[in-house]
Amino acid sequence: MGTEEQLFKQLNGLCNSVTVIVGIGNILKGDDGAGPLVCQQLQHAGVCAELIDVGTVPENYIQPIIKKAPQNLLIIDAVNFGASAGTINIFKPEQLDSLIISTHTLSPRLFVDMICQNIEVDVYFVGIQPAQTQLGQSISAEVSRTIQWLIHSLAEIFPPRK
Repeated sequence: MGTEEQLFKQLNGLCNSVTVIVGIGNILKGDDGAGPLVCQQLQHAGVCAELIDVGTVPENYIQPIIKKAPQNLLIIDAVNFGASAGTINIFKPEQLDSLIISTHTLSPRLFVDMICQNIEVDVYFVGIQPAQTQLGQSISAEVSRTIQWLIHSLAEIFPPRK
């Protein structure tokens, strides 16, 4: 079974639960815009999960996320974890410091810890390996394919409300 199939199985368990999906990144810096792009496209799809595009300042959204008190927090970010461009993986909060390098000032682990100190929530940190994160570049083909797969999968897991 491939990585994408395993990820879909893991994420599929979130259906019918109160979930907040957070996109982190800078759309002006190539693949770093993966998280916000996923949120924007899921917004257009009308998924039944709460969507928050935090851009490059996730710390500004800690309190709003806490107030929503979701059962699950799904964070999507482009992170360098030493894999091939476009590789996607789910990390546990305790892996965030040792395995990945974020392009943002607030570490992903600190962001997650600050939320988890206030509410009980299951955290799923979806990392997408970027090809490039230079200012002014567009999304790479590898990351674009991964984004499209993730959007399609999350739209299945969180179908539009009827």
